[in-house]
Parts: sequence; C-alpha cells; structure tokens
Amino acid sequence: MRIDQSQELSAGFLLPPAVYDADNTPATFDIGQAESCTVFINVGVGGITFSATDKVEFKLTHSDDNVTFTAVAQADVVGPTVGTGGIVRSLVAAHAAASVVEVGYVGRKRYLKLLADFSGTHATGTPMSALAVRGRLLKAPG
Repeated sequence: MRIDQSQELSAGFLLPPAVYDADNTPATFDIGQAESCTVFINVGVGGITFSATDKVEFKLTHSDDNVTFTAVAQADVVGPTVGTGGIVRSLVAAHAAASVVEVGYVGRKRYLKLLADFSGTHATGTPMSALAVRGRLLKAPG
C-alpha cells in the first residue's frame, strides 16, 4: 500500500512552462515552513544547437528577505556542481531529447529565484520550465 504525501508537499513554478528564446523574469519562490526543497529543471528539445557561445545557463539565487538575492554556492545544493554566479545547469551542446535535472536545495534561506540566462543567438526558442517542490512541511498546505 502506498502512503499519501499530498499533505507533506507543495509546489510552485520558478520558470513557468513555455518556449523561451531570451532571459526570463525570475519569479520568487517562498520555501516558507518547509524543511526541504527540490528544484526540477525541465528542458525540451533544443531550439538551436547550443554551444559555448549560444547557450543557456540556469542561475539559482537565494535570499533571506526577498530583496537581496545572492548566488547559491556548492554547500547550498545537492546534485549538480555549482558554477560561477550560481549556475546549476548549462546548455552548451546539442540537446536532442527532453531532460530533467534535480537540484536539492539545502541552503538556509527562505526565498529562491531561477534565471534562464541566454547568451548568443537564439532564433528558435527552447521549451523549458522549472518546478520547485517544498517537502516536509511544518504546516499543511491550504
């Protein structure tokens, strides 16, 4: 028998599902009373052939006050290697199939933002989204 975890999780978009060809305006995600948070970065088939020049870098930032955001460091995440500026995922080569990357956030700040930072030329957009899931809620959603 499976156990229902719907009262232990809640989610929201850091990057709403769409086809992007330029930087997004990052939305704030409030982790609130959760003890854990996982970010799922979803990318469809690349609209272009990504390269070191024509690329997308996903930059995760966090904040205590929802005003001053700073880049996450390696100690703040579980999963990917964090690059300069909080880069948790980079599209720098052909992306022929849809994929999902999980980023476990273990930092101690309350708010997160994710920027899909586009460099170079992106004449054709790429479908993408990012979902953040709060876990082990101290207060049930509702």
